[in-house]
Amino acid sequence: MKKKVLVTGGAGYIGSHVVRQLGEADYDVVVFDNCSTGSPNSVLHGELIIGDLADVDRLYQILAQHEFSAVLHFAASLIVPESVARPLDYYANNTRNTLNLLRCCSVMGINQFIFSSTAAVYGEAQENPVTESTPTLPINPYGRSKLMSEWLIQDYAKASSLRYVILRYFNVAGAEPGGRLGQMSPNATHLIRAACDAALKRKPEMRIFGTDFPTPDGTGIRDYIHVEDLAAAHLDALRYLEQGGESQILNCGYGQGYSVRQVIERVKAISGVDFPVIESDRRPGDPACVMACAEQIRKVLGWQPKYNDLDQIVYTTLAWEKRKDGLISI
Repeated sequence: MKKKVLVTGGAGYIGSHVVRQLGEADYDVVVFDNCSTGSPNSVLHGELIIGDLADVDRLYQILAQHEFSAVLHFAASLIVPESVARPLDYYANNTRNTLNLLRCCSVMGINQFIFSSTAAVYGEAQENPVTESTPTLPINPYGRSKLMSEWLIQDYAKASSLRYVILRYFNVAGAEPGGRLGQMSPNATHLIRAACDAALKRKPEMRIFGTDFPTPDGTGIRDYIHVEDLAAAHLDALRYLEQGGESQILNCGYGQGYSVRQVIERVKAISGVDFPVIESDRRPGDPACVMACAEQIRKVLGWQPKYNDLDQIVYTTLAWEKRKDGLISI
């Protein structure tokens, strides 16, 4: 019999890629998503239920109707500047709703949990690449809301039979190479997506936020991971828990950093468009440099990334955005 899993936020960018891979691996998938930022068209496998994690009664009802062996929790708000402007919304949607979900898992006896966390929990790291034991000192409400969720999961696990894998994402980008999935949000703020928007003339220019960071070219440095490799890490984590693995917190990145200027230059080169770039002040809550030490995820889960290449990430993003514009066929 197929194993049935619940995926919250499975209509979103990362969640939809995981749902596709779960379906292809013959899991029975139920997606629970309010589709505030995700798209029903992105759910290529399983059943989509429209709902919000703030609605605890509805959530209990859904879990009672199914026998889930595991929960993969993606649903969250994730824009750093927005979290600074609207912190209460972030604590409600990220932290409180994780608590709601854990309460439901407790009542229903679901004891395998995979959580979508973030490198933002590290804040302005004093060491790079950061390891899982690097102190967690988030500098914005987004990072704090996710770290608080991690604490909820860990504390509940100590008091129960719950086993978890918390995956701390670095900068996720790219799209499914077959052209079926990618970012659907019309207002995505990710750097590579913003650069592709400028290259496709959707916007007249793009902005660099901060050129005075203590980095070689003055712009922020990030570790970019292809969404397909990140999705595969979730399936590895699920199989790990199914085999009785102990709870883990693992970084998801490549251990290779690129500056904002370097990324923009690759988008220009691959697109063949020399779009205007405007230099602006730093945004609140942005650290100078964050790169992953990803040795543990390879060791513990046997994770083997296939798309560890900035050009491949840019190429698949650009191809997806062109498909959305109808410039090339799907």
